[in-house]
Amino acid sequence: MRIVFVNSSCQREGGVETYLHTVMPAVKHSGHEISLCHELDSPSERGRIGLLPGAPSWCVAELGLERTLAAVRQWRPDVIYTHNVASVELELELLNIGPAVRFVHAYYGTCISGSKTFKKPVAEPCHRRFGWQCLLHFYPRRCGGMNPLTMLALYDTQRNRLAALQRYRAVLTHSEYMRTEYIRNGVAADRVFSFPYCVEPLGSQAGELSPVKKEIRKNDEVWRLVFAGRMDELKGGSILLDALPLVQSASGRPLQMVFAGDGPERRQWENAAAALHRSHPDIQIEFAGWRAGADLAALFRSCHLLVVPSVWPEPFGVVGVEAALEGIPAAAFAVGGIPTWLIDGVTGHLAPGDPPTAEGLARAITNCLSDGEHYSNLCRGAAKMAGRFTVQAHVVELIRHLESASHTA
Repeated sequence: MRIVFVNSSCQREGGVETYLHTVMPAVKHSGHEISLCHELDSPSERGRIGLLPGAPSWCVAELGLERTLAAVRQWRPDVIYTHNVASVELELELLNIGPAVRFVHAYYGTCISGSKTFKKPVAEPCHRRFGWQCLLHFYPRRCGGMNPLTMLALYDTQRNRLAALQRYRAVLTHSEYMRTEYIRNGVAADRVFSFPYCVEPLGSQAGELSPVKKEIRKNDEVWRLVFAGRMDELKGGSILLDALPLVQSASGRPLQMVFAGDGPERRQWENAAAALHRSHPDIQIEFAGWRAGADLAALFRSCHLLVVPSVWPEPFGVVGVEAALEGIPAAAFAVGGIPTWLIDGVTGHLAPGDPPTAEGLARAITNCLSDGEHYSNLCRGAAKMAGRFTVQAHVVELIRHLESASHTA
């Protein structure tokens, strides 16, 4: 099969590009021909998506739209596999070339802002079907920015994207929550499929679970928690900070909290953390900056528990599986696709997420750590769960869907 992958960038700037960097060589090694069509070749400092020798690529910014489309058409793909694309025009023109499959990594075509979250009066997931009525909620519920022209332009773009989805032979995604989201928004149930994503280990050989074994003994003095990700409002750092005194009070133990990452809310979180430490000296909080690869794996191994306090409905939440590959369970709100990998009482504990509260998150954290035997079981459950999300298993399912789409009349 000849498969053209389509994405906005050919640089490894985010989770989608990391996915492509992992999956494209695996698809080629399984006996298929691949190519890459992308809109931009930036930001250059991140490193390019790995293409194996002989795999062609075409950049719209360099060639222009018409020459890019001509090159793709001349290559004669059996199926087009589309991911993040900024230009609706490019997407529609590619759909005229051959059968296509879309992987939706986030809320493509179902939310004006893409966050699928009401921020007022409290931050909570939105379960509305996309439509003109969303315009009525945009300002009162603070779904996005305050510029009305931007709101209307984004609405029009998302409306066109949702319409384009009707032309794909299949829509793929990584959680049952996201599958339900697209069925709710009018995509036929027999064309939307969820199957296990692929998540590679950060600090060990691909396909091998970390040998690290975790336990909490009665004489352990400190519970060590970690947050890893982008620091913005919807990632829930403020709620996590509010939860820490409740955890410390319930456990009677000192806490060490490490925030790994960066983003627009970092300064605010740092200020709140400093004030929290002054009033609660037994709560130590460190901001460690971005960690990746082996550095992030080592950080996970040094902590007892990952906390994912996201208040928006994470489509999946790769970080939870990355931590689980190192034997680390998690506490998180039950939002979006997180329950795909966080099975309450098996791989960690969930807190109610609609709406999310500091009290609920504190209970989930305490439930994970308060009993040593239960915690050890959570570690084993997390490692076993993480073994489902291999590149090999993902590619087998992916090829099945791509082949089906290429043969569908």
